[in-house]
Amino acid sequence: MIRSLLFLSILVLTGCNFKDRKKATSENSEFIGTEFAATDSLGIPVYNFDDLETLLNRKDDKIYIINFWATWCAPCIKELPYFEKINRQGEDNNWKVILVSLDMPSMWKSKLIPFIRNKGLQSEVVILDDPDQNSWIPKIDKSWSGAIPATLIYNRTKRKFYEQTFTYEMLNKELREFK
Repeated sequence: MIRSLLFLSILVLTGCNFKDRKKATSENSEFIGTEFAATDSLGIPVYNFDDLETLLNRKDDKIYIINFWATWCAPCIKELPYFEKINRQGEDNNWKVILVSLDMPSMWKSKLIPFIRNKGLQSEVVILDDPDQNSWIPKIDKSWSGAIPATLIYNRTKRKFYEQTFTYEMLNKELREFK
């Protein structure tokens, strides 16, 4: 019991390390690939990194807030309400929140979909299903260790990566720098 509490405390304090998780073999292999394969069954687009990369490099006038998270990551869950609040303000501020789930395929139907419904998430949610983390993590940001939560905020002229947990105030302050 004490060992479990100690582990949970360390996880909460240091974030969730996605990069070092074991590679999961998908029992739902029909969902891997482009968003079109998964959207029909899950209702959420499923991307490999090459497909997701288009969401990370748009060149329009909008500010994009891309949050990497998972249902098994306590710090991620703690900050989701702040991203939801920011999302509600998006139309007035010309920004868009995209929540990129890093949940394993075996969790999509049993944990992720029920979580999204139970929490009433209104931000756009997509799933990244690309087991080659060592390849795509540095493409998002060279400094990223792979721990989550992690957030990328960008617009046409500026790009900033954060490997941290946000409060609403911190997130709002960072967004003001992009206006």
